Amino acid sequence: MRKSQISVERCTTISTIQKILGGKWKIEILYYIGFRNIIRFGELRRHIGDITESSLTKQLRELESDGFIHRHDFKEVPPRVEYNLTELGKSFMSVLEVMKQWGDLNLK
Repeated sequence: MRKSQISVERCTTISTIQKILGGKWKIEILYYIGFRNIIRFGELRRHIGDITESSLTKQLRELESDGFIHRHDFKEVPPRVEYNLTELGKSFMSVLEVMKQWGDLNLK
């Protein structure tokens, strides 16, 4: 069989996960919300550092749309909004923990 005739099967599950969590900051946002219990917009922005307000807003909206986080608007003045993990987001924390352990061991 010639090389051009070989078909490589694509893993659609991994592809879907990459599409959902492939944003530049999404993994880090989930880490801070899930493991550090940082739930306010300003706190997230300070911990992440280089992220712009518009990028953080976009990433949070996408994570909410994809079902990983829940946004609670207290409808107060000044505005107060908190983010928490959904059950789906909580179920991803074990994956994130393994990624962190692997990074701690292999990315020194």
